[in-house]
Amino acid sequence: MNQPPLTGITVLSLEHAIAAPLCTRQLAELGARVIKIERRESGDFARYYDERVKGLCSHFVWTNRSKESLTLDNKQPAAAEILQRLLARTDILVQNLAPAAAERAGLSYAKLSLDYSQLIVCDISGYGDNGPWRDRKAYDLLMQAEAGFLSVTGDGENMVKSGISVADIAAASQAHAAILAALIQRGKTGKGSHITVSLLEAMAEWMGFPLYYAYEGQSPPERSGSDHASIYPYGIFTAGDGKSLLLGIQNEREWKAFCTEILDPQLTAHPSKKVGVPSMPPVAEDPRFAGNAARSRNRGALRELIQLAFEYLDSGTVTARLDAAGIAWANVNDMAAVWDHPQLKALERFIEVDSPGGLITALKPPGNNSSYEPEIGPVPAVGEQTDNILRDLGYTDDEVRNLADDKVI
Repeated sequence: MNQPPLTGITVLSLEHAIAAPLCTRQLAELGARVIKIERRESGDFARYYDERVKGLCSHFVWTNRSKESLTLDNKQPAAAEILQRLLARTDILVQNLAPAAAERAGLSYAKLSLDYSQLIVCDISGYGDNGPWRDRKAYDLLMQAEAGFLSVTGDGENMVKSGISVADIAAASQAHAAILAALIQRGKTGKGSHITVSLLEAMAEWMGFPLYYAYEGQSPPERSGSDHASIYPYGIFTAGDGKSLLLGIQNEREWKAFCTEILDPQLTAHPSKKVGVPSMPPVAEDPRFAGNAARSRNRGALRELIQLAFEYLDSGTVTARLDAAGIAWANVNDMAAVWDHPQLKALERFIEVDSPGGLITALKPPGNNSSYEPEIGPVPAVGEQTDNILRDLGYTDDEVRNLADDKVI
């Protein structure tokens, strides 16, 4: 088995919250050494959102395993020397400080590239590094609103946010891919480069479908709850035993099979249930449902039919018939069901990693490669590796103690 592809690469990260930490965690698990600079004593503020994982924060545990933590007060003069020594050994600098804060700290690419020509600098921000909104605060939910995500998510008049930090995740994914591309480019040119990723740009990219759906002033997708906005039936339905299932029909073959194998037999068996539907069965010949656009327009009537058909079928029978008809479906799982998911267990996705609170269960990163295993390490305590990192940079034990006494580290 080979070493992971980023073995030998060092990443220095001035990061907090979610976007930058998630990006660098993925780099760490590709083999990079990631040194996370945190505030003295308190560390990354995302350590304290909650205490759900053996006293640790769920967000922090998710995004910060496999890293080393170095505490540093960047406002102290002695911190500049530490940073210089670190940067001399660094391949990639990732930071999501405010644009002005990065410049004040001397961490702009324009300045750094003069001394470190091979350095790749990735700046993650809310609104980008220029423009009239450059210095606005930009938290995840703010970006969901600004990029139009809330306008198409919810039900009827009610907007609903994503249940996860979708804007942060979008930015982390774009930054991760851009950094890998920059490493390939550096291998060709020998030169580093500057990457800028904003939450707004990343989220706008993910909004491609609704943006084009509303192209040149057309009406945007309606908020449709758990249903797909433009494909139907594609949403949550309830079986006779009360269990919720999500089924998705994406083409006419599946629609006809659904009618033949499930709707028509059930509505025929229970004729009293064929309320308000002329010339039934067969459902497939009803002009209201002829083609996806018609089904989507008449989704209320079709939903009633489907629920009537499911009323006398338990979930096991429904899913067996869906499988037989070649129709996609999914359980509507809660978190406990995902932790106990039989397919994730079969794929051996669950592992254990260490943390300041003890061993915790974690998921392997997605993206399996036959030539190497990911590097997965513990979740660090605040400043856990500070002394070792400084010694590795050439500081003596006395110098390290003095830096601690002077509250630099």
